[in-house]
Amino acid sequence: MILYLHGFRSSPQSFKAQMLADRLQALGRGGEYQCPQLPPSPAAAIALAQSLIAAQPPERLTLIGSSLGGYYATWLAEQTGCRAVLLNPAVAPPQDLAKYVGTTTAWHSGEPFEFKAEYIDELHALAVPRISRPERYFLVAATGDEVLDWRDMAAHYAAARQLIVQGSDHGLSDFASQMDAVLAFCDGAPGKAA
Repeated sequence: MILYLHGFRSSPQSFKAQMLADRLQALGRGGEYQCPQLPPSPAAAIALAQSLIAAQPPERLTLIGSSLGGYYATWLAEQTGCRAVLLNPAVAPPQDLAKYVGTTTAWHSGEPFEFKAEYIDELHALAVPRISRPERYFLVAATGDEVLDWRDMAAHYAAARQLIVQGSDHGLSDFASQMDAVLAFCDGAPGKAA
């Protein structure tokens, strides 16, 4: 199973989530993929993800987390022992998202939602200061990310497999060129840190 966790203000309509769904469908593996709409509450988002992966053995599960979803994927991977692919992951979202407390809008639908002050505490509860088994992680980080600093990502996942993309952006608009490496990692293909 591959569970995609989207970022803050994002949705299953993100182009990376859609590209992965389309590719897996084309490979006859569409049933292996899930990408739920995550609620604004980090605790509720984690609870939803846990309900979806509860029956999965860790060796048959890969989490793909984009931005805030990468933060969630890291915590879940530490709890379950599964693999995780991190696409421009947030490494310090309590600080980064504090400015969004209040009403904001969803990126794809424009729908308003409330990001509550207590969600910052929920984010703190999910912090993973250091990953325990770097071989279970694959970081894809863009040097052109305009939202998060790729150097923070590279340092946080220092011993993990890394693909540092020169240029690009926070959304990884060139994700098509990284997708094969991501899916190979999901399938347990070995790789070296870059």
